Amino acid sequence: MNDITLQHSLTDSYIALEALYGAKNYKPLDVVLTRGEGVYVWDVEGRRYLDCLSAYSAVNQGHCHPKILEAMVQQAQRLTLTSRAFRNDQLAAFYEELCALTNSHKVLPMNSGAEAVESALKVARKWGYEVKGVPDGQAEIIVASENFHGRTISIVGFSTDPQSRGGFGPFAPGFKVVPFGDAEALEAAVTPNTVAILLEPIQGEAGVIIPPAGYLKAARELCTRENVILILDEIQTGLGRTGKLLAEEHEGIEADLTLIGKALSGGFYPVSAVLSNTEVMSVLHPGEHGSTFGGNPLACAVARAALRVLVEEGMVENAARVGERLKGQLAAIKAGGVKEVRGRGLMLAVELHPEAGGARRVCEALQARGLLAKETHEHTIRIAPPLILTDEQADWIAGHFAEVLPR
Repeated sequence: MNDITLQHSLTDSYIALEALYGAKNYKPLDVVLTRGEGVYVWDVEGRRYLDCLSAYSAVNQGHCHPKILEAMVQQAQRLTLTSRAFRNDQLAAFYEELCALTNSHKVLPMNSGAEAVESALKVARKWGYEVKGVPDGQAEIIVASENFHGRTISIVGFSTDPQSRGGFGPFAPGFKVVPFGDAEALEAAVTPNTVAILLEPIQGEAGVIIPPAGYLKAARELCTRENVILILDEIQTGLGRTGKLLAEEHEGIEADLTLIGKALSGGFYPVSAVLSNTEVMSVLHPGEHGSTFGGNPLACAVARAALRVLVEEGMVENAARVGERLKGQLAAIKAGGVKEVRGRGLMLAVELHPEAGGARRVCEALQARGLLAKETHEHTIRIAPPLILTDEQADWIAGHFAEVLPR
């Protein structure tokens, strides 16, 4: 048996074990990764790939960033978890640095993005009852169609994706769905019982859908006028992905609650946070909400380092510049199967015409060339490499897309 056969059998054995023991709730590309550094990952057969997904924007700083790794190792040797029953020496500094960076007043630390969303929903409802005076049990939250905010029961209950919702009801009441990008529909949906509007500045899972210019600003003005909380889910768009620290900056607004996660740890550890103004977050009191791991010292140390390198190494500015270069090159490709190239910063997408044969086939062709991207909604390819991407690497990506996109 030659070396190539042995290598391929190693990949096949991992895939077979997953199929045997794992829940079948994902459909990944058939590549088994074992190592990562910067923009690159390597599979168990030693082949190198340029990562164009960044773990859905969790690895904005690049794989295994040495300064984040150093912070994690040092803290892991000192103290990892106390629970919030006691204080730790990393939490206060995390709060201070994150508030200074994002112009926030208060921080609620959690673990996953879905937990941050759930926390914001709870805070908004409580604020509605205690501050706005909405009758008990009548609070309404407005969301957008094609949204993706997580996978919990309450969140999938206001999803418009049949695959996300199907078979998981009954769902919690209190949510209204309006078309994404339609400011008039938002305004028409507001009632005296509306406590919050929850939006993604750019809809990532829906296929990198960018709303019309002025939409977020109109939502901000509506919420201010009607005494409604504006919640922006920046778990994918935040922390440099769109060429700004937060995507809300593109329209010069500030949400009342901003949700961040994923890249908050640079891919090392689950860390998320609800950023808030003082008025809204003040409704929470001891015993009303919490998390054993939320705000633990290991998470805080890792997040502090992840934020520091994001700023000190100019990753946000690089995302804006290189992202514009890559988007322009992709848009210039003469491929008849391409319907649209869109995006902001290094949050990009290539949408194919339905008759072009599907995005999965393109992703598999890219994989064979050493580039990992992922399809979404059948006809769209998401492109979101780490924010450390160079001009040369962007050119390399565009060159391979030019070779495989359907004509």
